[in-house]
Amino acid sequence: MATTNDLKNGLVLSLDNGLWTVVAFQHVKPGKGGAFVRTTLKHVLTGKVVDRTFNAGTKVDTATVDKRGMTYLYKDGADFVFMDGDTYDQMTIPAATVGDAANYMLENTEAVVAVHEGVPLFIELPTSVELVIQHTDPGLQGDRSTGGTKPATLETGAEIQVPLFVTTGEKVKVDTRDGRYLGRINN
Repeated sequence: MATTNDLKNGLVLSLDNGLWTVVAFQHVKPGKGGAFVRTTLKHVLTGKVVDRTFNAGTKVDTATVDKRGMTYLYKDGADFVFMDGDTYDQMTIPAATVGDAANYMLENTEAVVAVHEGVPLFIELPTSVELVIQHTDPGLQGDRSTGGTKPATLETGAEIQVPLFVTTGEKVKVDTRDGRYLGRINN
């Protein structure tokens, strides 16, 4: 248990039978009436964002979310198997929990797994990863001046948009948050 005076960004609260992360908070002391805390909360599993106001000093339930550095080992059916680098314990995480992160994970990829009471909540990858282009159509001569893009399939099977000059077999840097092409990697 904590009070609204203990709120800080990143704190996970247990409210309304769900887990909510504090995105922003502001202590307000109006000239008339009691003080209150205005917060912006994001649901840990669904990503839904809500604004909520608490009276100052109100008790709120905090949830313990353990973020562990883990290594992705392999895919087991629809599930993903991760290993804790410290204890060597393996954890099987359902595809629904991994979500879009699966598009940018190769075996031995390092990730942060958030766990609450033994249940994995979500996966955090580094903001960018380096992957090889498995297949893309060749760009046509003269197309470069328009700054156009073309679809390319990564070695993970995900499809992204790349500039016309990128060819099959090149290593590129990809943003894991939205799948944007960030640049080529020179070996």
